Amino acid sequence: MFSGIIADIGIISNVRNKDEGVSIDVKSIFSNDLSLGESVAHNGVCLTVTKCEKDYYTVHCVHETLSKTNLKNLQEKSKINLERSLLSSSRISGHFVQGHVDCTGECHQINNTIGNTFFRFKYPKKYQNLIFEKGSICINGVSLTISKIIDSELLFEVCIIPHTLLNSTFQFLKKGEQVNLEFDMVSKQINRSVNLLKH
Repeated sequence: MFSGIIADIGIISNVRNKDEGVSIDVKSIFSNDLSLGESVAHNGVCLTVTKCEKDYYTVHCVHETLSKTNLKNLQEKSKINLERSLLSSSRISGHFVQGHVDCTGECHQINNTIGNTFFRFKYPKKYQNLIFEKGSICINGVSLTISKIIDSELLFEVCIIPHTLLNSTFQFLKKGEQVNLEFDMVSKQINRSVNLLKH
């Protein structure tokens, strides 16, 4: 379980293709503190640490994960949002994030204003019932609040404050790039319950 508050921007040092997926080496400020088997969110994707070295650690992505997330686009020197799993004593400054990405979206528009940056994202129609204004969403592992929805174009907007911009890979995001989306777990459960009642 995670909260969507980024702890570090990691650097990919190696990507190795294997029959069962890819192994990824990641450099991070907390590499030395990790343990084998620990869960770390990578752009919002929960992955298990399989190897620990002094200045990097390794995780493995299976084909299922690669097919549903933007991790398939990673290469050497790529930057990635990282968050370690929550402790029971942690403050939850974002919202509960499982690290189970639902789909990818596309950065549709970036609008810089004084003090804030607005990002608009296009998303698949099947998830339209899971978003609402002022609701929570996780984008590339970052807990954010939806500020606007344009249903006719399947777009939603979030506002990024300067602190979040500088402490996440949003500072590098460009129009047309893929992002990982995890919708709020409460919305997903309510939507499922309502659909079951209809049947």
